[in-house]
Formats: sequence, C-alpha cells, structure tokens
Amino acid sequence: MQAEIRFAAGHVLVSTTRRRALLALGLPGLIDLWRFLSRVVPKARTALSQIRVRALAIDDPAFRGEALTSIRAKSYHVAGAAMLATFLPPKEAKIFIDAIAPLESLYDYLDNLCDRHPGVPAEAYPVLHEALFDALDPTRTPSNYFRAGPKTNDGGYLSWLVSRVREAASKIPEYETLLPNLREAAEFYTVLQTFKHYQATERIEALKTWHAANLPRFQGLSWWEFAAACGSQLQVYAPFFFCLAGNASRARYAYDAYFPEFCALHVLLDDFIDQEEDSAHGELNFVTRYPSFDAMRERFAGFMHISEARFEDFANPRPHEMLLRVLVLFYLTHPKIYAQGLDGQAQDLLNALRSRAPTAT
Repeated sequence: MQAEIRFAAGHVLVSTTRRRALLALGLPGLIDLWRFLSRVVPKARTALSQIRVRALAIDDPAFRGEALTSIRAKSYHVAGAAMLATFLPPKEAKIFIDAIAPLESLYDYLDNLCDRHPGVPAEAYPVLHEALFDALDPTRTPSNYFRAGPKTNDGGYLSWLVSRVREAASKIPEYETLLPNLREAAEFYTVLQTFKHYQATERIEALKTWHAANLPRFQGLSWWEFAAACGSQLQVYAPFFFCLAGNASRARYAYDAYFPEFCALHVLLDDFIDQEEDSAHGELNFVTRYPSFDAMRERFAGFMHISEARFEDFANPRPHEMLLRVLVLFYLTHPKIYAQGLDGQAQDLLNALRSRAPTAT
C-alpha cells in the first residue's frame, strides 16, 4: 500500500499533466488529500495487517496463498475504499475503516478463489459468494460456503471476514435502511462474478443475456459497462459513509448517485491497468471491448461528468468529488501504467477526465 502511494506521489510531481490534475483539487482538496494520506492510510494499513495475520494462520497452502495474494496485490483497493473516512469524525472513521477493510478483503479474496484456485468448480461460484450476502445482511444466518467445492476449505478465514464486517456494520446508525440496496449490490456482484469466471466460450454470451434482461433500467450502458458497474463496491461504501455522517435519509440517493456511472468508471479504470495481467491469465477485461481508445476515452469522460453532476445535489459534494478525482489520478499513475507502456494513453485520459473547479464549502 505505502509503496504504491509513494510511487504515485513521485510520478505525479514529475508529470505536468498529473500535477495539473492534482492542483485542480484546489487548496481545500489538497488539505483533504494530506489528511487522507497522514490519518486514514495508516489506519487502513493497520486494519489490513490484522487481516494478514489471520490469513497467515490458514493451514491449506492454496487457500493461504490466495488470501495473502489478495491482500498484497490489492491493498490499494482498501486504501481507496477508505478515502471517505477522511471526512468523518475519529470514532465514525474507525467504524468505517473497520467495515471497509474486511469487506474489501472479502471481495478480493472471493475474486482470487474464482480466478485462480484450481479446486473451485463453476457451480461453487455463487455458493462462495453467499459470504458477501451474509456479511452485508445481519438478518441472514451464515452458511457453509464450501459445500459446492472445493473439497478442502480455508479453516474459517472466509467466515471470519464475514463476522468482522457484521461486527462493524452493527455500529453503523440506521444500517437496516441500507439493506435493500446492499442486497441488490450483492446480487449484481455475485451474478457478475459467476458469469465472468465461466469458460471463455460461455462468459460473454452469459453477460450479454444478463444485460439484455436488465436493459430497461440500464439502457445507456453497453453490456460490458453494465458488468463493470456491477463489479464495483463504491455503491456500498457511500451509503455507509452517509449513515456514519448522520445523514441516513440520503443514503438511498448516495447509492443511485454512485451506481452505475461512477461504479462503471471505477472498474473500467481497474481493468485499464490490468490489461496485461488479465491477458496472461485468460481473464475477461472490459476495456478491451471498446472498438477504439477514442471510444473508451469518450465514455470515461461521460461517466466522470455524470458523476460530478449527481454529486452537486449533495449538501456537501466535496468528499465525493475528492474520491472521484483522486481515484482517477491514482489509477492513471499506478506502477502498472508504466510497466505496460500506457503512460501516453493515461495522460490522454487524464486530460479528458479533467474536472471542473472544486465545489467550495
């Protein structure tokens, strides 16, 4: 986590395009960014280190390896997900991070199991993802997530992550008001992960059929953009933030403001930096579905501007504007950008996604 942040900071400072994007945050935004880096990131790193200790205790080497890989390779997901904690009082910020760290780890661990664990059959994908439903919905009774395979298990690690999320969620005010949205988010994510991990000859057709069934609600999205939106977690984290900020009555709007456009941009940026890795592993990458880079850039800019417009309806748009802008800047300054020779495209995207002036508060 720290290495990636240091790398990004160094490359932002030596790149004119990236410096311009950073300075566009304005003085209040730069102060918020400093608070995030100095206060929130250390707390997120501590929370993640506790999860790593538990992962190290997994006896089965295959499960232990996938758990540790998900923590090591995706630690920046936890840092980014925790960014909204910057705008919460200390007590509420801790609750937010205590919920986000195990939940983000759960998402990444499940993804790794479906992607890489050789003993996980396709029929086990939705069963494993019952852990996500149980984590987000305390009214459910946790089940055996390995009953459809593989034959071995992780010694309770997945169940432990579920319990950690539920424990933190119990401290979020008016959490029960979030359940309809959280259940939908879990359902969309589970279906996506199930179809996405089908054999290459089957997965695209399954995703297209799924998109067609949901077309009345998502007419403005291609099938891969709809799938990308369903693969994000931001529409879950934003309602958490609203409840902890004492604004639970607006949590439903927060879900709709983030989903689908900001969520789609989030996962598409993640896929942009993962193109080489996904190709090497034969995994489905959504940005490669665009007919051209120009088409992708235009859609990314559209998602950015729609998200900004929706945030303007919040009483305080600044936390969400910062998350959007820093997320874009971080992804487009990630080490994988340079390793794949994508710096030119990344700078082009940064220019296209340049934000309007920050909202004053």
